[in-house]
Amino acid sequence: MLRLASYDIVFQEIPGEATLALNLSGCPNRCPGCHSPHLQQELGEALDDELLSGLLDVYGSAVTCVCFMGGDGDPAEVERLARQVRLQSAGTWKTGWYSGKEQFPPNLSPNAFDYVKLGSYQKGLGGLDSVHTNQRLYRITEGRWKNITELLQRRP
Repeated sequence: MLRLASYDIVFQEIPGEATLALNLSGCPNRCPGCHSPHLQQELGEALDDELLSGLLDVYGSAVTCVCFMGGDGDPAEVERLARQVRLQSAGTWKTGWYSGKEQFPPNLSPNAFDYVKLGSYQKGLGGLDSVHTNQRLYRITEGRWKNITELLQRRP
């Protein structure tokens, strides 16, 4: 079960998208230097179909994308909820997933997502905005993965 710790509308996580970022708790990755260590705990309410649908009803007209921030403890549920987003929006909202894993789970379909971030946070390398990061943000179109990390990086 996924738990929703918080949510916000953000403009920097997915390039060119107004994104409803759903911060999921229970992160199993335990990255040293994690910028959101409170999300390692199990906190917040269960993110079920009813809660997700309600958030989409309220914020759907203000966003173009819904991004699951975490959820590595139950990736199959992240995929299922991403498909629900697509169904509820009739395909008009894009979906994203920020995972701290190094690889996309082989038992999931990347076609449930338009964007996927992969990679653990490594403090010395920085996040997606750093040119030194190990993390990668991909745009998925018709099963093809395109690395778009550079769109988020600040150049010196």
